[in-house]
Amino acid sequence: QVQLVESGGGLVQAGGSLRLSCAASGRTFSSYAMGWFRQAPGKEREFVASISWSGSSTYYGESAKGRFTISRDNAKKIVYLQMNSLKPEDTAVYYCASTRHEGSNKYFYDYWGQGTQVTVSS
Repeated sequence: QVQLVESGGGLVQAGGSLRLSCAASGRTFSSYAMGWFRQAPGKEREFVASISWSGSSTYYGESAKGRFTISRDNAKKIVYLQMNSLKPEDTAVYYCASTRHEGSNKYFYDYWGQGTQVTVSS
């Protein structure tokens, strides 16, 4: 079992940057692929990025390509999401999640954090 806690959200102006962190507990963290999703009010939860258990493979949703970078440190049991060139439409609650099956389908992710709010002002 994996417990996940996100941090690093906040208020930032358009064009700015934030780095989100997801701290994991549990002995099997390095066995899981990890993903970031986001959900804005009244919208479906959207895939942002994923990373394989080793960190050698990453995958991004269209909204994140070229601006966001996912990475992980298995020794520290942390997954990061570096977000640059932020836009007001990036405003959402951001969630990290773990999966045995890397990809963009949220139904494949079995453990979720509580989320961290990101607000981008124009």
